Amino acid sequence: MENKLEAVGLYCERDDRHLFRDLSFVVAPGEWVQIAGGNGAGKTTLLRMLTGIIRPDRGEVRWQTQPLSRSRERLHTDLLWIGHQPGIKTSLTALQNLAFFHPDSTVSQRLAALGQVGLAGFEEVPVVTLSAGQQRNVAMARLWLTCAALWILDEPFTAIDVVGVARLTHRMAQHVTAGGRIVMTTHQPLLDLTLPVRMVSLTGGEQK
Repeated sequence: MENKLEAVGLYCERDDRHLFRDLSFVVAPGEWVQIAGGNGAGKTTLLRMLTGIIRPDRGEVRWQTQPLSRSRERLHTDLLWIGHQPGIKTSLTALQNLAFFHPDSTVSQRLAALGQVGLAGFEEVPVVTLSAGQQRNVAMARLWLTCAALWILDEPFTAIDVVGVARLTHRMAQHVTAGGRIVMTTHQPLLDLTLPVRMVSLTGGEQK
């Protein structure tokens, strides 16, 4: 079975405006794809379609050659989705959040993941007291715990400093080198990469 993500003829209209139409691309193992476009171009909408959260007006998303109507459960088993909002529980500590998302991980693995994102010493602090960048890093620590083959990340570098961005970029490169795949959006340039990143640009209804 071909382990790939496919967008086939996707069409999306919002408020009588075409965000994109006839949009098709494939993300195979070992590929890194960046969705680009201006504000309101439909980047987040497209990512949510790829995860199965919303449906396209026309066209379909396929996982392992099957439309999501038949493969959604398999996709979600293989998927790490981190949206523009980090999705963490602010009433819990950083360590408790990772335990919630990755119950099969050990305490030492969670501590190590938090260390990777610069949160050593903040493991038992309620997330609500952390800065925006630290809260984002709690979510991004999941990159060191997940076994998912497909990562879909919406603006993963938001509020994160230069050192943190470099760490995350390195972790993403490790994932792709190991045969994983990434689809992401970012307003920040991807620097010091030794791997190619394929660009899918949304430009007012057209794909470039």
